[in-house]
Amino acid sequence: MKKKIYFIAMAIMLSVVSPAVMANDTKGKEVPLTEQQQMRLRVIEQRVLEIKDMDKSTLSRQDRKDLRKELVQMKKEAKAATSGGVYLSVGAIIIIILILILIL
Repeated sequence: MKKKIYFIAMAIMLSVVSPAVMANDTKGKEVPLTEQQQMRLRVIEQRVLEIKDMDKSTLSRQDRKDLRKELVQMKKEAKAATSGGVYLSVGAIIIIILILILIL
């Protein structure tokens, strides 16, 4: 009896702490982009090239910090536009299923 309880507890723990799985496998595949997304990616690329060519030694500390923040924000935006999947962990899926069962 004690052995079964430990086995069930271990199975639940491993299922909750498992790595994230990708709902839509687009690795190695190109996601079709709309014209607006392509245009925005071109604008982001141009801005990154401008920042790269900029002489950063003349900038103040706050300006460099602002540039870093801008680059991070643009990177997140570009990644969101080109990614095609939604990442859900097994634990999140189990919680969603339990909530749906309780509601229905």
